[in-house]
Amino acid sequence: QVQLVESGGGLVQIGGSLRLSCAASGFTFKNYAMSWYRQALGKERELVAVISSDVGSANYLDSVKGRFTITRDNAKNTVYLQMNSLKPEDTAVYYCNAAWGLAGYWGQGTQVAVSS
Repeated sequence: QVQLVESGGGLVQIGGSLRLSCAASGFTFKNYAMSWYRQALGKERELVAVISSDVGSANYLDSVKGRFTITRDNAKNTVYLQMNSLKPEDTAVYYCNAAWGLAGYWGQGTQVAVSS
């Protein structure tokens, strides 16, 4: 069955770094655009970064540009989110998403907390 399993979240101080991973299985990973979303307490879920299925082009939420980098390894069926210079406003549950046409899958989320 389809699975997206996120890992790498945790508690970090302001200015610190974390690397999130999302391991995919049960579908043809290389065909899917992969994204990271986040949802802070009491707020709507927002798209943080997306990487295309073909040439791996990436787009980012304005507030994370220059600090976050999304990459993918199609051989390992894994997408990553490198997060640097973390700020308290980055605190949220981060979700991995796979999308291809009308098909879409979500992971269970991993908590990121940035302490001030």
